[in-house]
Amino acid sequence: MAYDKSLVAGKLRRWEKYLDRYRLPTWEQIPNIGLYMEQVIALLKQYLDYLPPELKEEQFITASTINNYVRTKIMPEPIKKRYYRVHIAYLLIICTLKQGLSIALIQKILPIGLSDEELHQRYDVYARRHRLAAVFFIEQIRHLAGPILDHADADRYSSDTTEELIVSSVVLGGLSRLLAEKLLLLEGKDLSDGGSITIDGSPSA
Repeated sequence: MAYDKSLVAGKLRRWEKYLDRYRLPTWEQIPNIGLYMEQVIALLKQYLDYLPPELKEEQFITASTINNYVRTKIMPEPIKKRYYRVHIAYLLIICTLKQGLSIALIQKILPIGLSDEELHQRYDVYARRHRLAAVFFIEQIRHLAGPILDHADADRYSSDTTEELIVSSVVLGGLSRLLAEKLLLLEGKDLSDGGSITIDGSPSA
C-alpha cells in the first residue's frame, strides 16, 4: 500500500477539527413536534454526519431499519406514524452505539419502556460522555499519529506509517468493543458467579 504522508496528515487534521466541533444535539434541541419517517431520516443524517464524502451514498439509517427497531421493540412505536423527541433520542443513541456493539447488547444500555424523564436523564449523560470520549479520541490519535503529523513527542506507541496507524486503530477498536461486551455481561453478577477461572485455577480475562 502506498500513502501520501501530506494527504494523510491533512485528513487527520480535518478529522480532528471536525470532532472538536461536533456535538450531539441537546435534549432540548431535539424536535418534539411529531416528524414523519422521511423527516426523521433527514434529521438523523444531519445529526450523525460521520461518513466521509466518499461514502455518502451508503445509507446508515433507512426506513426499514427504523421499522425493524420498532417491530423488535428496540425503541418505542411512533404515535400515529409520527416520531417525537423520545423516538429520536433512542435512534441517536442506537445509531452511535451500533458502530461498536450488537443491537442485543445496546438493549442492555438502553432498555425500552423508560419514562420520558428517565430517557431525558440517560440521554443527557450519554451526550456528555459522547463528547468526552471524542475529546479523548482526539488526544489519542494526535499521539498515535505523532510521526505522521510531525509531532516531536512521538514514542514507541506512535505509528510511523499510515499502515501502522490503520492496524493500531483496528486493534484498539476491537479491544474497546471487547471490553464493553465483557463489562455489559457482568450486570447483576458478583464474584461468586461473575468471575472466570481457567482449568489450572488462575483467573482468566
